[in-house]
Amino acid sequence: MVFGNEIQINTEGFSKCHDITGEVAEIVAESGITNGLVNISSIGSTASVSTIEYEPALVQDLEDELETFIPASKPTRHGSTWGDDNGFSHLRATIMGPGITVPVHEGTLVLGTWQQIVVIDHDNRPRNRRVFVQVIGE
Repeated sequence: MVFGNEIQINTEGFSKCHDITGEVAEIVAESGITNGLVNISSIGSTASVSTIEYEPALVQDLEDELETFIPASKPTRHGSTWGDDNGFSHLRATIMGPGITVPVHEGTLVLGTWQQIVVIDHDNRPRNRRVFVQVIGE
């Protein structure tokens, strides 16, 4: 069986994280699938989906490290070509990837105690982000 649904999130951009674990768990429950996989994928080229211990200090550390690794202020050819100055957001999203897959066992997401599913919006402005969640199994 395959079941899909979408999550929408209003974001701030600049690699801010949003915990969507609860919403993903609700979609898994709604699907009726008890054993399988759930794929969580950001729709668009400037956001990522990952896992992290979603606590303020670690989330800030992630934002700081992304800024060090690929600074928002560094000019890119993409920004020069399109004039939108968000080349850094495309690069961050490409490095981190658009999505993840999490096992589902007995109707529950298989995550560690301190592991949450997050959407990270790397763009240079607020966005209404769409994330597609597809559950596959029995």
